[in-house]
Amino acid sequence: MSVSTPAEADPRRWTALVFVCLAQLMVVLDGTIMNIALPSAQHALGFSDGARQWVVTAYALAFGGLLLFGGRLGDLWGRKRAFVTGVIGFAAASALGGIAVNTAMLIGARALQGVFGALLAPAALSLISVMFTETRERAKAFGIYGALAGGGAAIGLLLGGVLTQYLNWRWTLLVNIIFAAVAAIGALAVLPGRSGERPRGARLDIPGVLLASLGLVALVYGLSTAETHGWASATTLSLIGAGVVLLAAFAVLESRLTAPLLPLRVVWDRNRGGAYLAMGLAVIGMFGLLLFLTFYLQNVLAFSPLQCGAAFLPMTLGMVAGSTQIGPRLAPRVAVRALMAPGFLLAAAGLAWLTQITPTSSYTTVVLPGLLVIGLGLGIAFMPAFSLAAQGVAPQDAGVASAMVNTSQQIGGAIGTALLNTLATSATVTYTRHHPGTQPGGPLHDEALVHGYTTAMWWAVGILTLAALAAAALITQHPRRAAHPEDGRHARHKRSRATADHT
Repeated sequence: MSVSTPAEADPRRWTALVFVCLAQLMVVLDGTIMNIALPSAQHALGFSDGARQWVVTAYALAFGGLLLFGGRLGDLWGRKRAFVTGVIGFAAASALGGIAVNTAMLIGARALQGVFGALLAPAALSLISVMFTETRERAKAFGIYGALAGGGAAIGLLLGGVLTQYLNWRWTLLVNIIFAAVAAIGALAVLPGRSGERPRGARLDIPGVLLASLGLVALVYGLSTAETHGWASATTLSLIGAGVVLLAAFAVLESRLTAPLLPLRVVWDRNRGGAYLAMGLAVIGMFGLLLFLTFYLQNVLAFSPLQCGAAFLPMTLGMVAGSTQIGPRLAPRVAVRALMAPGFLLAAAGLAWLTQITPTSSYTTVVLPGLLVIGLGLGIAFMPAFSLAAQGVAPQDAGVASAMVNTSQQIGGAIGTALLNTLATSATVTYTRHHPGTQPGGPLHDEALVHGYTTAMWWAVGILTLAALAAAALITQHPRRAAHPEDGRHARHKRSRATADHT
């Protein structure tokens, strides 16, 4: 028997989904769109290599550090209001960066983008969660969202290459005004307004905001500095240690409050916790692909920025196919872990295929098949993961539960960048030491670089396998049991009535 769409479902929900996903795409691709434009921006504004890192780090720190605050603010303030404010603020920050006249102005604008992104992203995911409640529709909606969330980084590389090569580096920021204008106007017209989201007497947990934000900023920054300072440096260890202590204090505080910033029931739920962990691990593994394959294509195969961006399109296409065609068709019928675990294993297999790269490999025969398989696997896995992470929570907790999804991704991205880059660099140095002619400028230098890239990729294969194991071991949810528990109560009521009539 097919399950009908609930009568209270908003008839404009699919139109609203378009605008929500457009805004989410803007936030996701901004994590990578500036990467290709950085050399041009550095030349135009004349900033140092150290400052260049901050153009990327400022966005990640503000975004990752304020996600829980942004998620809870959306719960208390209203999801539609938080979403629209985030979109408009993100556009204003992008405009500020696009007209930047010096380094400080650009870095400040990137940090401001992160602030408003931390308000926008949780609101976007929680809006989808409350708009789509029927099992099949929910699978389709989160499939579309998962495709954009997973493929946005690759789209950012392509768009950054196009805008930098044919227009100007400033357009990698100014283009957000177009995205934001369409998303804001559409959201104001069709998004559902507040519907009793805020519990009576609810207040914002200010001490929790401070502890969580400072702890996440310290942790993300500490992991980022490990890439340049090393894991054993005093700076790295003190920042990571401070982050762990602050987050531990935050957890103790939240367990004692009646209105916490992050109700621990959101995290300790076995299925949601498993989804957060598996997604965080998967993002670490993804950085083994995005980071080192970008280096390989540009530094070894001599791809232009535009060619490099276009080279990632097959992964995006695979992700779209997995998350909008395969995943939604299977999601209503099979257990969540039966999608997530095989999906992550398929992505690991694609990444293992890419470890065959050499300084003279063909893109068509080696890189292309690997990217397609990786995209397909991640698309299949991310679709149910996003849905599960925001499913089954009380309406007043939807925003902060959604924020935890983005937080796991940010922490995973920071760990992936620092850990895998350190492993690749160490492997390259060791290879150079034992193979004459692989020094910089030497005839075999590319072999040393590729050895470092493939070493990091093998580690990423292992991490993606761990993501699959985490999903298989922790997640027990099945769509037939999870969707519409009221259907089960209705069936039991009918059986009781039938028994009574019979007697």
